[in-house]
Amino acid sequence: MTVTLGTNPIAWSNDDLLELGGETPLETCLSEAREAGFTGIELGNKFPRQADKLRPILEAHRLSLISGWYSANLLDRSVEEEIAAMEPHLALLAALGCKVMVFCDTSGAVHGDRGTPLSQRPILPEDAWPEFGRKLTEVGDHMAKRGVRLAYHHHMGTLVQSEAEVDLLMQHTGLSVGLLLDSGHMTVAGGDPAALAKRYASRINHVHAKDVRRDVLQKVLDEDWSFLDGVIGGLFTVPGDGMIDFPRIFDALPKSYTGWMVVEAEQDPAKAHPLTYARLGYRNLWKRATGAGFEVKS
Repeated sequence: MTVTLGTNPIAWSNDDLLELGGETPLETCLSEAREAGFTGIELGNKFPRQADKLRPILEAHRLSLISGWYSANLLDRSVEEEIAAMEPHLALLAALGCKVMVFCDTSGAVHGDRGTPLSQRPILPEDAWPEFGRKLTEVGDHMAKRGVRLAYHHHMGTLVQSEAEVDLLMQHTGLSVGLLLDSGHMTVAGGDPAALAKRYASRINHVHAKDVRRDVLQKVLDEDWSFLDGVIGGLFTVPGDGMIDFPRIFDALPKSYTGWMVVEAEQDPAKAHPLTYARLGYRNLWKRATGAGFEVKS
């Protein structure tokens, strides 16, 4: 029942739209993340990708490396090609003691293209799911042997976006493929993150906690915005600052869950001061987690 609270550097500098926070030094991100109360952080584009360089930087800030996003392309690559492509990333995570890899297949994805609306995202045909799931499972099996579990990130603008697609993902993959539950992405997709938390309790191995602003969500849906226009427009925020019922989600999470809960709320840092929102996110996430019966590791 013990969880650890972490954050993602995307509040300070965005990986998909580099001009958002592009001038913010890594030092600022790390020092403010720790100041806000977090004890771990995920990778971002400004982090060194060599373990011997990254380890002392994180240690100086008393932060652990939680995980890091990996963009797969299993529709075009063989399992062997994917494993070879991900090896540097997997080796870094394993060397720094990460237990999970944030994994998303971005074949044809539109989340990084500000000029493409979300309605144009890729859809995986029904008859392609068994093969896709088989390949994912083989990759997950390989990762498990290295001590890092695959945490599949359902994400707006990608092949696995909706609640129904998460169901298909879970149906067609083996136990080596875990589920990253993201409250914000599932809410924007029109699904129920609490229902997923209950339905796939044994498969959830990572949690991203972000909130959604209802008024911006309505514009995104009504006007068919791109994902990045939604981010710039303030679609996401930290837990407790939007429409999502976090107590309901955390009550549905199995109390056996002992992983990370990560505040991952991509915003324009020029509009949403990162340290202010990091502090708010930490306080609210701590309150929701402990209120649901989890003990928070300090």
